[in-house]
Amino acid sequence: MADHYEDQYLDLLRRVWDQGDERHDRTGVGTRSLFGPTMRFDLSDGRVPLLTTKRVAWKTAAREMLWFLSGATNIRELVAQKVHIWTDWPLDAYRRETGEQIDRDTFEARILADDDFAARWGELGPVYGKQWVAWDTYEPAGDGLFRRGTPVNQIAELVDGIRRNPASRRLLFTGWNVAELNGMALPPCHMTYQFHVAGGKLSGMLWQRSCDLGLGFAFNAFSAALLIRMLAQQCDLDAGELVWSCGDAHVYLNHAHLVAEQLARTPRGEPRLEIARRPDSIFDYRIEDFAVTGYDPHAHIAAPVAV
Repeated sequence: MADHYEDQYLDLLRRVWDQGDERHDRTGVGTRSLFGPTMRFDLSDGRVPLLTTKRVAWKTAAREMLWFLSGATNIRELVAQKVHIWTDWPLDAYRRETGEQIDRDTFEARILADDDFAARWGELGPVYGKQWVAWDTYEPAGDGLFRRGTPVNQIAELVDGIRRNPASRRLLFTGWNVAELNGMALPPCHMTYQFHVAGGKLSGMLWQRSCDLGLGFAFNAFSAALLIRMLAQQCDLDAGELVWSCGDAHVYLNHAHLVAEQLARTPRGEPRLEIARRPDSIFDYRIEDFAVTGYDPHAHIAAPVAV
């Protein structure tokens, strides 16, 4: 029987847990870590690397990707869509700075109800979307001073580059803006994407400086595949493959139950991603445009997020 696309992920999960270097990390939880793994996923004929050994909320991942492409950096738009994956960071900041130990639901309700509260406490700083579509530039203003110039929309420039010069080795974008890292709630983990056109197919490489294999990878891989499909459609190309590469690939020590349960399960099926329409630009997709078929995953596995 041929290998399932998910087997390489399960093998990496097993190797990190069994052989990874045990490390103290920023969160205080601790991890086991391996450096520099790579995986490849075929995206032809609608294939998508959606994990089946646990249920993945792919619509949440898609909503997050659309949020990135909008350039938004406040959680309010996500919370309005019942997407909670970014709430822990501003909630943690609120608790630390005010001493008020409110729960997530109460915090999110205030984000939705109070404009001033949302502006103050829902803001994540210049995270992914800001860097992707509005990277700040500066130009001389005389007397040694500088004024803000026209922001760079890396995604718009990428689409134009794929269309006009598909053989370019500069078809990439990044979120790693060194000057603004300290202002971000979380510096970009999935930080650099590069693209390659060959034989009428668009392939993409995602390089992550850091990946939480227990929770983050499932979203990262699906989102990258979704972005490749969107870009390919906009540029009249077919999708080729996703190459996923990582610096620090780790599993948190409090995810032992997740590792054991997931490795005990057998991957099944081969889901397909369908895009219902081709909008006018890469920035005009809606969540209703996406559908996944043939997805029959095992049950969800709950695990805590390390903040």
